[in-house]
Amino acid sequence: MEQFTATTSRRKIMVGVASMLVGGMMLGNAVGGLTTGVSAQDDSGLRSVGVIAEPDETLTASLADCTEVASLDPGVLAAPGEGETAYVIDSANSEARYVIEEELAGFGANTAIGATDAFIGQILLDSDGNPVACSRFDVDMRTLESDESRRDNFIRGSTLQSDTYPVATFILRAVEGLDGALTSEEQTFTLIGDLVFRGQTQLVAWETTASVDGDTLTGSAFTEFALADYNIEKPIVGSVVSIADDLRLEVDINAAPAQG
Repeated sequence: MEQFTATTSRRKIMVGVASMLVGGMMLGNAVGGLTTGVSAQDDSGLRSVGVIAEPDETLTASLADCTEVASLDPGVLAAPGEGETAYVIDSANSEARYVIEEELAGFGANTAIGATDAFIGQILLDSDGNPVACSRFDVDMRTLESDESRRDNFIRGSTLQSDTYPVATFILRAVEGLDGALTSEEQTFTLIGDLVFRGQTQLVAWETTASVDGDTLTGSAFTEFALADYNIEKPIVGSVVSIADDLRLEVDINAAPAQG
């Protein structure tokens, strides 16, 4: 499988620069304009991020069927429906990354960050500016780079097994906590959808902050889950003494309406 052609550069991120994500996205309450019930919440009132192992009946009923979008190859964008606008991710100005805490011999606590701009997809908005279910993004996991090449090689070959599972995919199926359509004022809400990662699919919640100003959609999102949720081997290599049990995924998105 060839690497994504939507972007040509890879970015290295300095260790210790953790920010707030996406990888997955910034959509809104357009899965039927829903505000679904929440079984687990944080102090903000939003659903806790991470894998939703046992969704309740209300959430299950709200999940859109995105089978057709899930069947598309990475980089193939679904045609928007009537009245919808496709905001295509600008890979050169967007980024996906992992963040994990580690303990290094002779150094102590450290934050490991691996990032890439090989990140493509689209966010669909309806005619009123509400995000639409089945929006999707894909990340080429083979292009993730940190500040340590030995870590990168081990993660590609063993931890993420990206030669076998080169692409991670998020498909939006529901939105919670969005108060109206996306506007120039930032809103924070929850995206819920299928995260296909290392050949496994889990229903995952992301905390998202997003806005639309003119023809530009911007946002960030993050989720965090136990390595065991995806049967991930801890990447202990070289000077790494130990590593945290949880992995954080983040995305920053800049997108604009598709041309033509």
